[in-house]
Amino acid sequence: MAERAGVIASWRNRPNAPPVVPGLPIIGNLHQLKEKKPHQTFTKWSELYGPIYTIRTGASSVVVLNSTEVAKEAMIAKFSSISTRKLSKALSVLTRDKSMVATSDYGDFHKMVKRYVMSSMLGTSAQKLFRATRDMMVNNMLRTFHKLVTNDPHNPLIFRDVFKDELFRLSLIQSLGEDVGSVYVDEFGRDISKEEIFEVLVHDMMMCAIEADWRDYFPYLSWVPNKSFETKVFTTEARRNAVVRALINKQKERIARGEARMSYLDFLLKENTELTDDQLMILMSESILASADTVLVTTEWAMYEIANNPDKQERLHQEIREVCGDEAVTEEHLPRLPYLNAVFHETLRRHSPVPVLPPRFVHEDTTLAGYDVPTGTEMMINVYGCHMDDKVWDSPEDWLPERFLGGGFEAADRYKTMAFGAGKRTCAGSLQAVHIACVAIARFVQEFEWRLRDGDEGKEDTMQFTALKLHPLHVHLKPRGRM
Repeated sequence: MAERAGVIASWRNRPNAPPVVPGLPIIGNLHQLKEKKPHQTFTKWSELYGPIYTIRTGASSVVVLNSTEVAKEAMIAKFSSISTRKLSKALSVLTRDKSMVATSDYGDFHKMVKRYVMSSMLGTSAQKLFRATRDMMVNNMLRTFHKLVTNDPHNPLIFRDVFKDELFRLSLIQSLGEDVGSVYVDEFGRDISKEEIFEVLVHDMMMCAIEADWRDYFPYLSWVPNKSFETKVFTTEARRNAVVRALINKQKERIARGEARMSYLDFLLKENTELTDDQLMILMSESILASADTVLVTTEWAMYEIANNPDKQERLHQEIREVCGDEAVTEEHLPRLPYLNAVFHETLRRHSPVPVLPPRFVHEDTTLAGYDVPTGTEMMINVYGCHMDDKVWDSPEDWLPERFLGGGFEAADRYKTMAFGAGKRTCAGSLQAVHIACVAIARFVQEFEWRLRDGDEGKEDTMQFTALKLHPLHVHLKPRGRM
């Protein structure tokens, strides 16, 4: 408590501190952040207090960054002063206190495990090895779409159901070496289906990650029980651990039979790394979860916008026809499809998969945007706010892929959306996300005309830790004629 009080006092004594959003005694601004997606509130405050300001969440002072320029200063130029992760109680439990690549502090462990995942699954060389699996995924989705349209041409289909199933298949193959249909879990005393594996490892984890524990805001009261929170989080963790252990053990039996395959797990076991069993379990959990969620978020939003903008859909289809002719779009075509790339990056801008990046600690006195920021301050980057900044983006509320065309944007500038992070913490899965989303979007438009279900225009609410659509995308598809 003394340390926290010292941080708050240091703010009061600094004449060059960022502007402060007024709050109440003790709780600070918590009463204004009741929702589990505070990015819109942060963005409204930036209109009053500027791109960098301070809020209080109980006992903590938090600097919130709302512009790309200041965010990149923090993530790149001042990285050495602001590289420590600040995890909520829920995330600390679920990640076994920073044992995941995405949640670990930058240091030897982070660099080691990121090297493992890049070498075996997400890096350029590894992506080539999984090329056939990605192609199979897109082809399977298209076959399912055609079948659904043929069987019931008048009713809309649910995009998410088809995409989710195939993306999860890819995730299992890359992580474990096979598309697991079921597994026996000792703790459950029964076999569980692939659908239940998804619920435990993806859906339940995402919902649990946003569970708030009021003790995070008042650490000096950490001795007070919070039974409902603890029951949910520890139950979710125990179920996750039981399922991941069962999946790992099943694959260890395969490997023991001499049936080695290309997968993240095979790589980690073959490397004979210094990972503990717990660390191995957490890394496998992260691999399955990350691969099966964030790409879905971006692709579903892209298809929503395409279906909602017939003129832009036609422009994309025309580009594909001119570049690819009768050939199906492949990854080799992507550099020659600038409008497709613009559609992808504009979707990342308008619908950031993670609207607010996980908090970090400032671990040595520094400056941001000319303001003094003391040691012990927490920092949050409001990516959504950066992307809604009308000083940087014309008509930021509109979905306009054209803004990424022309001489105004070089290839590197397209990543100014920060959807993949920046600096040394750039997302490990960015290359795979581009491959999957861009090829899928192009093939979907190449083979079908897309139209929203009547009444679904403007349904842009989000849910969960990522910006997943609150209302799953329902679409009418009309097969295009042969080109």
